[in-house]
Amino acid sequence: MADRKIRWGILSTANIGLKKVTPAIMKSPLSEVAAVASRDLDKANAYIAELGLTGKTKAYGSYEELFADPSIDAIYNPLPNHLHVPMTLAAARAGKHVLCEKPIALNAMEAEQLRQMPKDIVFYEAFMVRHHPQWLRAREIARSGELGELRAIRGVFTYYLTDPTNVRNQADIGGGGIYDIGCYPVTASRFLFESEPTRAVALVDRDPQMKTDRLASVLLDFGGGRQSSFICSTQSVGSQSLELIGTRGRVEILIPFNAPEDKATAILIDQGYAQDGSLSRREIIPPCDQYTEQANAFCRAILDNKPLEWGVEDAIRHMKVLDAIFASEKTGTWASV
Repeated sequence: MADRKIRWGILSTANIGLKKVTPAIMKSPLSEVAAVASRDLDKANAYIAELGLTGKTKAYGSYEELFADPSIDAIYNPLPNHLHVPMTLAAARAGKHVLCEKPIALNAMEAEQLRQMPKDIVFYEAFMVRHHPQWLRAREIARSGELGELRAIRGVFTYYLTDPTNVRNQADIGGGGIYDIGCYPVTASRFLFESEPTRAVALVDRDPQMKTDRLASVLLDFGGGRQSSFICSTQSVGSQSLELIGTRGRVEILIPFNAPEDKATAILIDQGYAQDGSLSRREIIPPCDQYTEQANAFCRAILDNKPLEWGVEDAIRHMKVLDAIFASEKTGTWASV
């Protein structure tokens, strides 16, 4: 199996695939981009040309043609959120393994349909951040006891986008900040606490025309005195941060979510020696393409029968947290996860 490569089919010409994920898959020594499908054949061919894959990669004018191709091993699904579950199920029933963009669904009930997938299908919700060494190092430090008891996790993720034609601003197909970026600090909290929150409370502001959530402040209760809080916004200046706060120290991941693939990153470990953090220890993390690491882990799960740490059940649990956040928005009080 060591010499075999996974043959990928890219489902749609979505920008996240064109700019980030497909080039990262191309860099994976375990991967080959074998086909691209769009409902517009010309768009599929243009996508292939932009990536320099003309003559090497097949173009399909429908998703169904891609699913029917027996040479394709795995599908990357970056379609709008409302199509994640139906297209993932269609691909899986055609015998394809599926890497699907987040969030996996519009609610947990929809996500639970993924349990219908054949058991031999490898599935992963594409939280690439879980494969970056800076996240793995932060978790290692938390596990080591250097921070004492991990008590709080605090995150920020914001950008500014008001184009109503962008899928991120279309509420009926899963637009809005909580789905698009709020899911990252939720994932970070679950990853670093290594447990699930029991309840959530949220203050949410929605755009009066587009009806999408444009600013949200969320508090998650992980029990045992452990809390996670974050702000996400689609109409604020771009910013991101993630901080782990323990009884004896804290860790700050400087670029937690969009770490550049070609530049080193850093984490700070502060044990409170100076109020301004000037005596923090800085650990440099070498350049890493977290999307390529994600592709490598996904391929190894197929080729070496090496199960991923996260699968369908994790995606459902994650969706239940988002459901609780939206439930709290409606009631103005705590909602159980």
